[in-house]
Amino acid sequence: MADLASSVQDLTRLLMVEELDTDLYRGFADSSMPGRMFGGQVIAQALAAATAGIGDERVAHSLHAYFLRAGDNARPVIYRVIRDFDGGTFANRRVVALQDGKPILNLATSFQRREEGLSHSVPLPQVTGPEQAIPLRELLSQRGAQVPPPIASLLAAFDMRAGPPDPKGTGALGAASGLPNQHSWLKLDPALGSGLARTALAYASDFGLVSTAILPHDLQWFSPEIQGASLDHAIWFHEDPPLGEWLLYAMDSPWSGKGRGFTRGAVYDQSGRLIASMAQEGLMRYRPRG
Repeated sequence: MADLASSVQDLTRLLMVEELDTDLYRGFADSSMPGRMFGGQVIAQALAAATAGIGDERVAHSLHAYFLRAGDNARPVIYRVIRDFDGGTFANRRVVALQDGKPILNLATSFQRREEGLSHSVPLPQVTGPEQAIPLRELLSQRGAQVPPPIASLLAAFDMRAGPPDPKGTGALGAASGLPNQHSWLKLDPALGSGLARTALAYASDFGLVSTAILPHDLQWFSPEIQGASLDHAIWFHEDPPLGEWLLYAMDSPWSGKGRGFTRGAVYDQSGRLIASMAQEGLMRYRPRG
């Protein structure tokens, strides 16, 4: 439990940004671990910066982000917020994430006052439950993926688990080869607090989504033959993400080509409510060795 508490504390610190000046924020960085910054971290911190000046009466309902350059995990990111619009119901913010004075990510997000309306949603997919799932860190290790210690610690904070392998053959995250879909389970720890629930879900949404596009090709995302990177990421929040409950993250890929792969995601709670929807496109170049 101490390890979990420490992981949740690290995640909480990562999801919060420091205000430097009006509409200018700085995200936490780990100088002991240089390397490429995880895309979900930049998205989550940019969303935190955009949310900081909104107030409690509105919540983020959508965001659209473009990755421009790789971020350095050992150095902090500066987030500049542009207040594009404040209306009676909606508010819009743009955020530019900067390192060395250069943009590494552009994000636009929209906030809405809470209201009720006509409602429907796609039902919960019929998949195996979290009890039969494999800890994601363990599965990635089986696939030969070296998970940096800080990322591994943050994975532990979500208790993220991947759907079990199909006996007919497996692809990344345990999905059947040839079928461009996979699923995982995760929890948002109650210690995060409701104010960080959407930010934490934005962070977690980058785990595994783009790799769904590699499944029909019987390759591994972490193979040296694949040059992969996130290009853009979009999220639509439909409900408040519940804390301390299992959430199903269902992912599929309807298309790949031209050196890119397109993927979609849907997050459900165990009662079947659709909590959020995601879409992502990534660079997916195949470069056979030899």
